[in-house]
Amino acid sequence: MSQDILVHTEAGVSTITLNRVDKKNSITSAMYATMADALASAQDDAAVRVVVFQGDLTIFSAGNDIGDFLNKPPAGMDSPVFRFLHGLAAFPKPVVAAVCGPAVGIGTTMLFHCDLVYAGDNAAFSMPFVNLGLCPEAASSLLVPQMLGYHRAAEALLLGEPFMAEAALEVGLVNRVVPPTEANAVAQLVAKKLAAKPLSSLIETKRLMKGGQAALVAQRMTEEGASFGRMLQEPAAKEAFTAFMEKRRPDFSGL
Repeated sequence: MSQDILVHTEAGVSTITLNRVDKKNSITSAMYATMADALASAQDDAAVRVVVFQGDLTIFSAGNDIGDFLNKPPAGMDSPVFRFLHGLAAFPKPVVAAVCGPAVGIGTTMLFHCDLVYAGDNAAFSMPFVNLGLCPEAASSLLVPQMLGYHRAAEALLLGEPFMAEAALEVGLVNRVVPPTEANAVAQLVAKKLAAKPLSSLIETKRLMKGGQAALVAQRMTEEGASFGRMLQEPAAKEAFTAFMEKRRPDFSGL
């Protein structure tokens, strides 16, 4: 198991920690595979009642590791990234997240599949897919308008600019904003409270709250994935990634 992802299970809580701080917790294909496997294991393990995702006090995730992403782009629904996304979206037990610092791209969109989110007051959420010549992923084109309302979703997805913890609290993306030094502890405390409750009730309540949306989410992920893969090969994305690697501003004139 990669040390870039740490998995620790204790007292019914499985904690998945993004542990690549020197690279701003940018996520590689191997890290997606480890997280997908950890979710599958947690789902099958009757002793695990809750999953917690956490990062560092200074960074949750800078999103995909660009170099790794370009070398190993997602290829089909069996790729590690899609195994992780589908596994998280369909995970039947409660999922809690503690988020401090920047949460970019997947660092934000994965939170729409979590049940409870606790943010440090230094958290900054962004979904800059358009700025990379791409489209939303993780069914965010469906879930973001549902939670934020269309106009706020358009601001988040079309402009791709960060919004801070208090704004995320206002629209319901996070449950509470706390000092960064407290976020992980708060998430763990809530997870322990959940783990003490009857698992069958937790699972059934979550299923009912999702309201039969699982099929729509899976369908939207597939649709987004097809568009994402196509757009990754188009001039706008190539210019965006080339500019990123060359540390310059992309030029989308005429694209």
